Amino acid sequence: MTSIRGILSAPLSEGDFERYEIALKHSADRRVTGPTPSTNASLPFRRNGFHSLCEALDYAARGETGLNFFDARGKLSSSLPYRDLWIEAQAFARRLIGAGFERGERLVLIADTWPGFCIAFFGAQYAGVVPVPVAVPVGMGSRATYIEQLRGQVEAAGATGLLAPDELADFARAAAKETTVRLVGPMSTFNALPESTDPLRPLGAGERCYIQFSSGSTRKPRGIDIRQDQLMANIDGSLAAQQVDENDSGVSWLPLYHDMGLIGFVLAPMCAQRSIDLLAPGDFAKRPLQWLSLISRRRATITYSPSFGYDLVARRARTKPLGDLDLSSLRLAGVGADMIQLSVLDRFADTFAAAGFDARAWFASYGMAEVCVGLTFARPFHGLKTDTFKEAGSDKTRSFVVCGRVMAGHRIDIRSEAGESLGQREIGRLFVSGPSVMPGYFPDDLESASPLRDGWLDTGDLGYWHGDEIVITGRAKDLIIVNGRNIWPQDIEWKVETLPQLRRGDVCAFSVASNDTESLVVVVQASSADPAAGEALEADVRQAVKEASGIDGKVILISRQPGLPMTSSGKLSRSATKTNYLSGAY
Repeated sequence: MTSIRGILSAPLSEGDFERYEIALKHSADRRVTGPTPSTNASLPFRRNGFHSLCEALDYAARGETGLNFFDARGKLSSSLPYRDLWIEAQAFARRLIGAGFERGERLVLIADTWPGFCIAFFGAQYAGVVPVPVAVPVGMGSRATYIEQLRGQVEAAGATGLLAPDELADFARAAAKETTVRLVGPMSTFNALPESTDPLRPLGAGERCYIQFSSGSTRKPRGIDIRQDQLMANIDGSLAAQQVDENDSGVSWLPLYHDMGLIGFVLAPMCAQRSIDLLAPGDFAKRPLQWLSLISRRRATITYSPSFGYDLVARRARTKPLGDLDLSSLRLAGVGADMIQLSVLDRFADTFAAAGFDARAWFASYGMAEVCVGLTFARPFHGLKTDTFKEAGSDKTRSFVVCGRVMAGHRIDIRSEAGESLGQREIGRLFVSGPSVMPGYFPDDLESASPLRDGWLDTGDLGYWHGDEIVITGRAKDLIIVNGRNIWPQDIEWKVETLPQLRRGDVCAFSVASNDTESLVVVVQASSADPAAGEALEADVRQAVKEASGIDGKVILISRQPGLPMTSSGKLSRSATKTNYLSGAY
C-alpha cells in the first residue's frame, strides 16, 4: 500500500483520493495521540497567492500541520491535520452532491468549535455549496429566542440544509420547520448520505465563498456576501501585515461564527499552513486562564482577543497563582473587534509581566466583516502607540490607541458630514475601498441596501488620521450629542465599570430625544436586591457619570437576569438596550 507520506509528497489529484482514503482509514495517524506539529517537515512555506480556499487546502494537506481542539481543562479532545481535513471535507462534499444539493445552494452550519464544523465548511466548498456559519446559543437568552433567530437566518439565506452539533440538533430541527430546508440534523445525518461518484465542483476564484451574518443581525438578518477573491485578498494582506512565517502558530478561543475567529484562526492559518489550537468560547468563559496556559504549553506566537478577553484573564489572575505560566513566546497579542481599552491592556501587561509577557507584543488593529476581517494593522512587535486628543470647545482630553496603517492595496478616506475629505486629527466618518470590500449584502433586496457608493464603503465608524495611521473613536450611531458636545458612550461605561460593585459589560450609555434635545440614559445591571444598596449604587453611578461626561444623566438599575442585550459575538448592543428602554422594558 502506498504510504500517506508518499501520496502527500506530490501534488494531490482526483485520482489520489480513493487510495488516500483507504490509507487514512487504516493509519495510526487517525488516532488522537497528540496535537499537530507547529511546523511542516518538508512542505515549503507559502504565505499568499492562492485563488480559493480549496486551492489553499489542496496545498496545506501535503504537510503535517493542522487544527487542534482542547477542552476547558486544557486536554486535547481532537486533532485535525489539514491532510485529514482535506480528505474528510471531500467525502462530505460527495455526500452533499449525492443528496442533490445544487451548486450555489446554501448550507447553514451552527458554528460550534469542533472538527465537524470545519469539515462541513470545507466540504461545502468542494461541493460548490455556500456555507453559512451562524452562532451557537451561548448567552442568547431562551431556547425560543434562539430558535427564532436561527430560523430568521435560515430564511434570509434561503438555505436548503442545516447542520448542527449533536446537542443542538433539536434546536436546528425546530428552526427548520416550514422553511426551504430539505435536510437538517447532526453530522450523523449527513454522514449517512450516499457518496456521489460525480466529479467534485469546488468553489473557485470570483465565486461566492460563504455568507457571514454580522454580529448585529437578529430579527432581520443581513448576510455579508463574502467572495473568494475578496477573502483571499484580505488573507494575503493580513498575513503580510502580521509578518506571519513558517515558525508561527496560534491559540484562539474566539467563536467560529465571528469573522475574527473564522478567518483569523481557521481560514488564514490554513492558507499559511500554520497549526492552531482552539478552545471553545464557552470553555474559555469557564476557565479563562486555560487560554494563556495553552499559549504557554504550546509555545504559541500569535493570539487575538477583544479588550474584554484580556480583562477577564487579568481579573481571574488576581485569585489564581501563575505557577509556571510562560508567555514569552508571544510575538503578537492582537487586540481588536471592539473599542480598544488602554487601561485594560496596561493591567494585563502588569499582571503577566512576571510570566514573561512582553508589552511589545501588543498588536492593535481595526476591521469589520464587510471587508472580510482586518483593515488596518500596527507594526508587529512594536507595542501600543497612543494619541491624546483634545475635544473641540473643551479642555477635556481623551487617549486613544492608534490602530495602524491601512492594509496594502486599500484606501481610507475620512469625511465630514458634508462629504469632504478631512485632514490630520479631524474626526469624521471612515470610508474604505479596495479588493477586500464586499460586493454587497445577501439577500440583495431593498431591505439590504448596500452602503457602497462609487466603490467606497461607508463603515459607520468615526476616527481621524494620525500621520499615516488611523485612530478609531467609536461608532457614528452611538455618539451622544448633548448641548452641542460630543460624548463617547464608552467613556461613561468604562468609568462606571470601575465601581467595585460592577464588572465589565454591566453598563450601557446612550441618548434619547426629548423636546428637541438629547438627554443621557445609563442602564446598569447589578445583582443586589437590597434597596439601600441599590440606592447607594445609583448615587455612585451618578457621580461617575458626572465625572466622565460633565453632565447629569438618568440612571436605571436592572437585574442581571436577563440583563443587558448582547450581539451574537458577545458585544454590548446599545441599539437593543435603547429599544428596550423606549418600549418600557426597564
